[in-house]
Amino acid sequence: MTLVSPQYRSASSAAVAAHRTVFDAMDEVGPQVGDDMTVEVALCVMAGARAGHLIVRDDDGRCTGLVTRAQLTAVRDGSAYTDRIRLREITGNDEPFTSPLTAMSEAEHAMRGRRLRALPVVDEHGTALGVLTLSR
Repeated sequence: MTLVSPQYRSASSAAVAAHRTVFDAMDEVGPQVGDDMTVEVALCVMAGARAGHLIVRDDDGRCTGLVTRAQLTAVRDGSAYTDRIRLREITGNDEPFTSPLTAMSEAEHAMRGRRLRALPVVDEHGTALGVLTLSR
């Protein structure tokens, strides 16, 4: 889903847009993979799914982050790369997430501030519900 600034024609539609939440704009969660998967296998999964990103989960099914093709390619092309690098080594505990109840304006501001193009949407248990994407 691309976030844009729509042109509102009436006060009532502007009021509705002001109360939009992430839930209203998020895309389906898409492919999810375990954090023990290697970078090379993740790139193959991503290519097979024709996806630009993958949601990464831990052993309990909680979302630990999101990886993009660009991130995985940069790791693979790096001088420290080995075929043993796992996704858990790329994603960390400081990965950003958002709640489906977050206001769209707040989420968009945070994504632009951190220069994120995609952000996992998780529930109170850490389960991925969707992905919020932002075009530049």
